[in-house]
Amino acid sequence: MSRNRILLIILFGMCVFGLNAQNVVTEELTFSEVIQLAHEQSPDAIMAKHQFRSNYWEYRTYKADFRPNISLGTTFPEFSREIKKYQNADGTYTYVEDNMNNTSANVNLRQNVGFTGGQIFATSRLTRLDVFGDDNSSSYLSTPVSIGYRQPVLFYNEYKWQKKIEPLKYEEAKKKYISSLEDVSLKAVRFFFDLALAQQNLQVARINFSNADTLYKIAEGRYNIGTIAENELMQMELSVLNAGSSLNSSLVDLEIKKFQLRSFLGFTEKVDLKLIITKDIPEITVDVEQALEIARANNPDIIAFERQLIEAERNVAKAKSEKGLQADIYASIGYTQQSVEFSDVYVNPQDQQRFTLGLNIPLLDWGLGNGRYKMAQSGQEVIRTTVEQARTDFVQSVYLNVMQFNLQDDQLIIAAKTDTIAQKRYDMTKQRFLIGKVDVLDLNVSLSEKDDAKANYIAALRMYWSNFYNLRKITLYDFLKDESLDTDFDELIE
Repeated sequence: MSRNRILLIILFGMCVFGLNAQNVVTEELTFSEVIQLAHEQSPDAIMAKHQFRSNYWEYRTYKADFRPNISLGTTFPEFSREIKKYQNADGTYTYVEDNMNNTSANVNLRQNVGFTGGQIFATSRLTRLDVFGDDNSSSYLSTPVSIGYRQPVLFYNEYKWQKKIEPLKYEEAKKKYISSLEDVSLKAVRFFFDLALAQQNLQVARINFSNADTLYKIAEGRYNIGTIAENELMQMELSVLNAGSSLNSSLVDLEIKKFQLRSFLGFTEKVDLKLIITKDIPEITVDVEQALEIARANNPDIIAFERQLIEAERNVAKAKSEKGLQADIYASIGYTQQSVEFSDVYVNPQDQQRFTLGLNIPLLDWGLGNGRYKMAQSGQEVIRTTVEQARTDFVQSVYLNVMQFNLQDDQLIIAAKTDTIAQKRYDMTKQRFLIGKVDVLDLNVSLSEKDDAKANYIAALRMYWSNFYNLRKITLYDFLKDESLDTDFDELIE
C-alpha cells in the first residue's frame, strides 16, 4: 500500500468522524466532574439507590410488625341456599332446605409481643343472620369486645431474633449503599482513563504520522543525492505506513472509549466527550493501623460477619425447638349477646371465655428433628470458620491496599520523570537524525520509548486513583476531608 493511499484513508476516516460529530454538544470534563456525574446519574448509581430503597422498606416492614395493627373486616353478603341434613332428637335425620344470608363486620387490633414471641389481640364484631322461607326471621349476634393472647410456639421466639438481625441488616444496607458508590467511582476511574489514554494515543499518533511523513520526505531527498541507502529509505516508508495504521486504529479506539464512558454516565450519542487531564494529585500518606481501625468500624462486611453468626445461632435455636415438645396457647375473654332486635344486641352482654392448649410431642420421627438440629449446628460451625477466615483476609486486604496506595505517588513521580526524559531524548534523536548523526533504527527506538513513557504515565495516574478509591471503598472514609463517608438517606427514600 502506497503512502498516498494511506493518506487518503486517513483523510476519509477523519471526514467520517467529522460528519458524525454534527449536531453534537461537546462536554469537557475533568476527573472530579466525571466522578460526580457518575454518582448522580449513572445507571449503576441509580440501581444502587433503588436497592437501598428496597432494603429500607424491608426494614420499615419489620418495624411496622411491632406496632399496633388495626383492620376492618366485612362480609356482605354471605348467601347460601342448599339442602342440609339435620339429626332429630329421636336419632332420625331430616333434610331441610337452608336459605339464609349472613352479614358481618369486625374491627381487629393486633400487637406482636417481642419479649415472648406471642400476640395480643382485641376484636369487636357484629353479625346479622337473615333466614328466608316460610318463617322469615332476622337475628343479631354481637361481640362488643374480646381480648386474647396467642402464643404460636412456646420454645422459640422469632421476634427476639428479628430484633437482633433486622437492625444489623439495615445498617449493613446503608454501608453497602455507600460502598456501592465507591464501586461506581472505581468504574468511573476505569472508563475515564481508558478514554484519556485513547485521547493521548490519538494525539501521539497524529504527531508521529506528521513527523514520519516529514522525515520520509527528507529521506527521499537524501536518497536522491546518494547520502542514504535504499533500505533506510524503505525503513522510513515503513514508518509512515505504520504511523498511518496506528492513526486509524487510534481514531476507532477513541470512539469506542467515548461510547463506553458516555453510556456509563447516562449520556446520549448527541454528547461528545473531551477529557481534561490534570497532573495534580493530593499528597496523602495513610497510616495502616488507623485505616484498619476505620475499616473495622465502617466496612459493611464487618457487619455482615456479625449478622451471619447471629443467623447461624438462630437456625440452631429454631432446629432445637422443633425437635422436642411444641405448644400452642390461645386464650381470650370478652362479652357477647344475641337478639332479634338490633337495639337489644348490646344490652346486658354475657361473659365469654376461651382457652386452648395444643401440644405436639414427637414420638417417632426416625431422627428427623435431631438430624435437622445437627445440620444447623454443622452449618453454624461452617459459618464461624468462614467468618474467621474472612476477617483475617480482610485485615490483610487493608494492609495491602494501604501499602499500594502509599507507594503509588512515588511510582507516579517516576512515570512523570520518565515521560519527560523520553520526550527530550526523542526530540534530540530526531534533531540528530535530521543532520545525519543517527540512523533510522535509533530514531524508531527513541520514538517507541517516548510513546511507551506517555502510556505508562497515564497508567500510573489510573493506578493511583484506582488505589485511592479502592481504599475509600474498604474503609468508607474520605482521607482528603478526614471524615467518614456518609449520605442523606432520608433524601434517597423520598
